[in-house]
This record gives sequence, structure tokens and C-alpha cells, in this order.
Amino acid sequence: MKLARRTLISAFAALTATAALGAPAALAQTKLSWAHVYEVTEPFHTESLWAAEEIKKRTDGRYEIQVYPASQLGKEADINQGLTLGTVDIIISGSSFAAREFAPIGVTYYPYIFRNPEHLLAYTKSDVFKALAAGYEEESGHHIVAVTYYGTRHTTANKPVKTCADLNGVKMRVPDVPAYLAMPQACGANTAPIAFAEVYLALQNGTVEAQENPLTTIEAKKFYEVQSHIALTGHITDHLNTIVSQSRWASLSDEDKAIFTEVMQEAATRATKIVQEREAALVDTFRKQGIDVSEVDKPSFEKAVQENAPLDKYGYRQEDYDAIRAIQ
Repeated sequence: MKLARRTLISAFAALTATAALGAPAALAQTKLSWAHVYEVTEPFHTESLWAAEEIKKRTDGRYEIQVYPASQLGKEADINQGLTLGTVDIIISGSSFAAREFAPIGVTYYPYIFRNPEHLLAYTKSDVFKALAAGYEEESGHHIVAVTYYGTRHTTANKPVKTCADLNGVKMRVPDVPAYLAMPQACGANTAPIAFAEVYLALQNGTVEAQENPLTTIEAKKFYEVQSHIALTGHITDHLNTIVSQSRWASLSDEDKAIFTEVMQEAATRATKIVQEREAALVDTFRKQGIDVSEVDKPSFEKAVQENAPLDKYGYRQEDYDAIRAIQ
């Protein structure tokens, strides 16, 4: 991060804090904006609303937080930029965007780095998480407060997918994010970065033959209506960061920082539980609807990724990967 930008943000934070100290008690309430791209029915929004109210309660009304869902303040790239521009105070966003500021943190999206959601949650309490979050904060200035489990990404197609080789030559929609592309491309799929809103139609008309997303997204977007098979590839244990801007974090007292941290981490835990419960129920739900939901030969996928999509290709560090894999 450029020194000039950091100095400007620090000066803004100092002025904000000074103004708050000199304000009359009746004017002491601080209004904050919290933005994300998820729908109002999703736990990432409902639990953010809970957190906003809880912070207001625990700070005796000193903070009023307005939560803006469904890209109301812009797409994910926009709200990340908004942290620096000062147009938003808090966001929920994936590590793929944090990696634009600090590439090593993107290692958490590397296929098969996590064994399961529990492994991800253990990582969020580890020294390697603290080190990666600190690296991101050093580069961007912004502070990662909490991590929420988003869902495990699986593959849908109109044919059975049991091994990595089954994806060879398949036209597959994948987000245009390097770590997301790693597994499909390592297996020989022909990837296409179709806009998310257009994926259903693209699957329906055969523009693409497969896609990958968590089960909750497959349900919400009704991809199961135009795909006959769900392969439990489990290639990425997806997750979201709750991030507070540098200027806002610097303006908080130590007491308020503790309150924000406790509440936001509790909100992340609540949302994670909801997602896990929904995922567990969906396998049976899909099977009852006649969808083929099957396990895959995961070692074949992992082997292809390690051989064809090495860590250093993405700017990730072997020591971070090894430390995360060693977490029990």
C-alpha cells in the first residue's frame, strides 16, 4: 500500500476520533455502513443484521450500523475498494479479493487445502491465520475481524463425474478467479467465466455443460433443474471475511474494538451453523428429487491439482500451505 494513502487514511481516522471526543453527548452516535453482495434471505445478511443491532445494544447506542445487502453499494470489487475510499466501513467478502492486496492469503482457496469445514474453522484460530491476516492488514490497512463458512464447492454436470479425467474436455462455467479455476483446468475442463446471473440459462441451452458451487447455491439458483448429476468434488471449502476499514478500525477505542470483534465473530459462528445445517439436509433433498448425487475419487483430483496447478503459480507460499494442512 502506498505510504501517502496510508498517511491520509490515518489522518482521517485521527480527525474522526477528535471530532467524536469534542461532540456533545446528544450527537455522539456514529453511523456506519456495512455492505455485502448476498441476498436478504441468506445467513450472511440476516446475521449481519443481528450483529448490527447487537453492537448498538452493547455500545449503548453509540453506533448505528446500516447493512446494505445484494450489491446495493456495488459489486464485490467495488465494496472492497470502498473500504479505502471511505464509502463503506465494513464488508463481507471472499479471500480471493483480499488476495488482490496480499496474494498469500489466497492460499485458503487452493483446492483441497482444507479437509472439511471443521478444519477451516480450526484454521481461523491458528497462528498461520493470524500471520496471513496481519499480512493483509499490512498491505491494505484493513482489519479482518471474523471468518464465516460459505459452503463446500461441488460440481454439477449432465453426465456422471467420478474422477478428474471425467471433466476432460467438458465445457464448465467457473468464476474468473485463479484458485477457482485451478481444479477444473487441472482436470482438462474448458472453463468459461459466464456472469453468475446467466449461469442457469447457459446450462439450459448447452453453452456450458457443467458448473461448480456449494449445494446451497445449487439449490437457491435451481441449477439442479438443468443438471442431472451432482458430484461431491468438495474441491474448495469456501469462506468469507468480515473486514473493517482501516480508518474505522483506527477510530475505535480498545473497548469498542473488543465489542466489534466479539459480536462479529459470534455472527460468523451463527451463519456458519446455518450453512452447515442446510448443506447436510440438501444431499437427501436432491436425491429425493431424482438427482444423482455421488462421491468421487478425490485423490485423482488432488493429484491433478498438485501436478498441473502448483502453489507458486498463484503467488502462494509452501510454508503457509504446510502449516494449514498440519492443523488438526
